[in-house]
Amino acid sequence: MTSKILSCFILILSSITWSVAQDYDAKLKELNIELPPLGKPIANYVKAVRSGNLLFLAGHGPQNADGSWTTGKLGKDLSIEQGYEASRLTAIALLATIKSELGTLNKVKRIIKVNGMVNCTPEFTDQPKVINGCSDLLVAVFGENGKHARAAVGMNSLPMNTSVEIDMVIEISE
Repeated sequence: MTSKILSCFILILSSITWSVAQDYDAKLKELNIELPPLGKPIANYVKAVRSGNLLFLAGHGPQNADGSWTTGKLGKDLSIEQGYEASRLTAIALLATIKSELGTLNKVKRIIKVNGMVNCTPEFTDQPKVINGCSDLLVAVFGENGKHARAAVGMNSLPMNTSVEIDMVIEISE
């Protein structure tokens, strides 16, 4: 009898722990991250497309709170640290799109794939360090479920001369 009670207690406790660990909206508040209002796409596309339990996010860029964009080339105009911050800012924009599409971040099961594009000079080779700004934030918010496959590549140019553009694929629950 005692082992059955203990088993039930462990099951209840693990379910409570799972629920608390999965409150990603609360995690944003804990990290002092406020999601920006959603802007409109800059061309003929939508910000997200849902197919089954996957959500595909269009490329997002580093838009600042005042509506301006972080622009310039890494290796010429911006440091790795500035690129990292632009990548982090882009991750926040991606999270805003997810929340707009799903109503809550708590429906995110896992970040599957991140594609990071860095506007840089031909000699610049630290694209992974720049895109870590996005990856580090995703892991800070989603924990193990934020770890993802990733590409971090250099580009000759990006729209509006933005410093980074990132798109993402996530698995969602219902």
